[in-house]
Amino acid sequence: MEKFKKSWNFHGRTITVENGEIAKQACGAVLVRYDDTVVLSTATASNQAKDTDFFPLTVLYQEKMYAAGKIPGGFLRREGRPSEHATLTARLIDRPIRPLFAEGFRNEVQVVNTVFSVDPDCSSEMMSIFGSSLALCVSNIPFNGPVAGVQVGLVDDEYVINPTVEQSERALINLTVAGTKAAINMVEAGAKEVSEEQMLKALAVGHEAIKELCAIEEEVIAACAKEKMEVVLYEINPIVKDYIDANGAQRIREAVSIKGKLERYETIDNLIAEMEEGVAALEWEDEKAREKAVKQAHEYGVEVEAGEVRRLISEEKIRPDGRGLDELRPLDSQVDLLPRAHGSAMFTRGETQVISVTTLGPLSDAQIIDDLTTVTEKRFMHQYNFPPFSVGEVGRMGSPGRREIGHGALGERALLQVMPSEEEFPYAIRTSAEVTESNGSSSQASICAGTMSLMAAGVPIKAMVAGVAMGLITVGDTYSILTDIQGMEDHYGDMDFKVAGTRKGITALQMDIKVTGISQQILTEALAQAHKGRMEILDNMETAISEPRPEVSKWAPKMDHLTIPTDKIRIVIGKGGEQIDKIIEECDDVKIDIDDDGKCVIYHTDREMINKAKQIILDLIREAKIDEIYDATVSEVRESFAFVTLFPGTDALLHVSELAWERVEKIGDVLHVGDKIKVKVTAIDEAGKVKVSAKQCLEKPEGYVEKKRPEKGDRNRNRNSGSHSSFEKKSSVNVERRVFKKKDSE
Repeated sequence: MEKFKKSWNFHGRTITVENGEIAKQACGAVLVRYDDTVVLSTATASNQAKDTDFFPLTVLYQEKMYAAGKIPGGFLRREGRPSEHATLTARLIDRPIRPLFAEGFRNEVQVVNTVFSVDPDCSSEMMSIFGSSLALCVSNIPFNGPVAGVQVGLVDDEYVINPTVEQSERALINLTVAGTKAAINMVEAGAKEVSEEQMLKALAVGHEAIKELCAIEEEVIAACAKEKMEVVLYEINPIVKDYIDANGAQRIREAVSIKGKLERYETIDNLIAEMEEGVAALEWEDEKAREKAVKQAHEYGVEVEAGEVRRLISEEKIRPDGRGLDELRPLDSQVDLLPRAHGSAMFTRGETQVISVTTLGPLSDAQIIDDLTTVTEKRFMHQYNFPPFSVGEVGRMGSPGRREIGHGALGERALLQVMPSEEEFPYAIRTSAEVTESNGSSSQASICAGTMSLMAAGVPIKAMVAGVAMGLITVGDTYSILTDIQGMEDHYGDMDFKVAGTRKGITALQMDIKVTGISQQILTEALAQAHKGRMEILDNMETAISEPRPEVSKWAPKMDHLTIPTDKIRIVIGKGGEQIDKIIEECDDVKIDIDDDGKCVIYHTDREMINKAKQIILDLIREAKIDEIYDATVSEVRESFAFVTLFPGTDALLHVSELAWERVEKIGDVLHVGDKIKVKVTAIDEAGKVKVSAKQCLEKPEGYVEKKRPEKGDRNRNRNSGSHSSFEKKSSVNVERRVFKKKDSE
């Protein structure tokens, strides 16, 4: 195979595609370079179709930590289970390419993207969509591509394609959009309360860039593509179809209009089971053929059901539960369900119900991130749990799967836009969404419940966020847009378009479609219809709670904060953490977070303990200042001076000459350890040693004249001077004793 290599300029960066040298045994492989980001994308497929009722496509995104010059964390020091980011990126790639395989294609396909080198400013995620599409297009696997994806940022009123990390942090919109040159087929976005018009503009700008990438792919395909393999598309046996059409199809169609979900599903399941029994009773070549026919009877029964759902909506504008196309299901909002939780709420929409629980913790509880992104920790976490009982089924319960991780990330993105900053609210925050009942749109219900539980917990979010899922049914040239889709409409429809936002604007979008793409007109109408539904949902939520609580729950940790000078951090922590451990022990296991920049936050459920710990820290970092007056405590007495403690951790020297305006011969005659004395700071040397004066806190005697310090030769004569000096000495001691030392008789 001859090597292919070519480069293109794409919005200021260079894309290089190589083919024919690396991974030659894969059905298709390309090495994509995007400046310093390098991704190997491969596609392989089985030669035989699998006997399944779904298309067995697997998409992987492998983060190799060496790509960012990192050694993996953990005990094994090697890549293991995919990170949350890798899982979300794999879904991001899967969603736009899956609709572009032919209906009935059942050969197993695996697409693997390996990140060899990563520049955070050159998206490896977007190059993986690009590379996956190219690997499939140049392979022998039937694929109706090409498809591509870009990121769009609204930065300083300009729409930027594939913005840098710094630009993304400042952007009002962070949009990922994918599609073919004809239409958009996948959207993922977070936004800071932007209008529908701004979002539509971003989608249009993104689609123009997608067309450029598709043109690049077409050049590569023309030079490198292999001949496509011959495949037999899966079809249901006509005998099975004829039997069901004659014996049960009409009854299945009638059952679709039963309003109650469980009753409707039970009736349809029973009818399909009856059709399976009838098909099994027909004559077949052997038992294997009989089993296959029974399986196809089930598939065709579901197909009849789907066809009726789509017909009712598109032709008669009737939904399975009788609602209008833009009508919401009944709503109910409640807060404070759980007495010991820091915040709790329940949101119910029809037969979908979510309980959200908010928990507050110190900043040290933030989630540590170990992946190829520049994010090292997450202070806010929104987690989504979908147990099988929520849909009346028995199923595996364990660690979260791709769907749960994806729905959690969508809710987190929607709520993150209104979260207070760390400076405003220095807590780690976790919301757990427990789906207790589901019939569609549970991810959006988790956003509604999450908003209310955050407010109930006293988190000062900037605005309430609500979410609604929009659907689409297309038949020929006609289409119907549905508000608040339920499970059946999602499963059998052509679009799942989730829109979350505040009254002011959109905070998150997610769109998946089963057709090859949708037009700008459909997007415009869907966003307008979603806005109307969102306003109605917010109205209902406000009946339960309309603003964040002014205080956190009594069960939540209270907090206070201060700033420690960076050169004093070591004093607060102490040798080997000795000092901070002592503070924690003295203050009933108070939690203290100290950043390298000196930001210190103290947490405890008891405000008194917080205040106590804060005062200890303030005393430790306190510095004496010249001319300040302190109520000091005598800690040590020498012959001509004493040490006094101004405050914990800071002692000062008080010389006998600074004790009083009158002469004091011996400082020990006046001061004793433990005495209280008012002193004024007079000097602080370069080493930080402090000198103080007591006499400067006393009123200077009237007519006082500063005595001239005697010359060296005169000092011996003064020592032998007469009784007058002895009288002065005795008098001074008596006076100073009365001033500085409290007697028991007093």
